[in-house]
Amino acid sequence: MSEEIFDVVNERDEVVDRRSRREVHARGLLHRAVHVLVFNARGEVFLQKRSMSKDTSPGLWDSSASGHLDSGEDYDDCARRELREEIGLVAERPPERLFKIAACAETGQEFVWVYRLQSEGPFTLHPDEIECGGWFAPANVTHWVAARPEELSPAFVLIWRQSAQTAPFGGAKNL
Repeated sequence: MSEEIFDVVNERDEVVDRRSRREVHARGLLHRAVHVLVFNARGEVFLQKRSMSKDTSPGLWDSSASGHLDSGEDYDDCARRELREEIGLVAERPPERLFKIAACAETGQEFVWVYRLQSEGPFTLHPDEIECGGWFAPANVTHWVAARPEELSPAFVLIWRQSAQTAPFGGAKNL
């Protein structure tokens, strides 16, 4: 399998170069990613526990699906691809965009679009990507983020905290 190639971007999220995943991460270059939060009809959010084989945040809890944009890929297409690859969910159209986070240390120097989608599952978890997953009440996630953030990926902690301020989730009214 050949190494992934990412677009390198500037501080305005404009493509300026292309580099391998390894080089982008080793040099801390700005690049792009998506995080998708899947909610069910009860307002619970599905979270995944990242595989221990992941190169970043192994064994930590994270968004329902997340990943890097491939070179030339747009955010919406990446969101649909990551849903399909990580949890086996085929989205006929892009999920709802909630907000964008500027590249920072917590995101691993990634510009991140955060999406929301409703689905009841069941999901087929990719074993190389995900150890396990589960549904959580938003109030419990908020408590988890406050009490034990070290169990969650830094990007997810940032996303969850920002979501409470900028884009409350429909169906998850009590963040």
